Amino acid sequence: MFRVWAKIIKENHLLRDTVIIIDDKAMTRTHKVYKALEDCCREFDLAVPQWLDINKKDFIKHSRTRFTKDSFVENIDFDYLDFQVIEEDHFYA
Repeated sequence: MFRVWAKIIKENHLLRDTVIIIDDKAMTRTHKVYKALEDCCREFDLAVPQWLDINKKDFIKHSRTRFTKDSFVENIDFDYLDFQVIEEDHFYA
């Protein structure tokens, strides 16, 4: 199972959050990440943010990133969207 916790934060307060679950073992991790981001943005009624270099680096290193106003094409009324993997399957050969 692959789970992502997405949170909308404004002035250090949690406005909304959701946990997205993807249980498709045929999908790659990258596809699961993109699908989870799309699903959480649909739930929050947001346009999907762009992955900037800082987002990619943070996510690769920590499995977590913050999408700020720079990542969104439209104006947002919050400080950032926090996007974090909280569970994922690990397969060992």
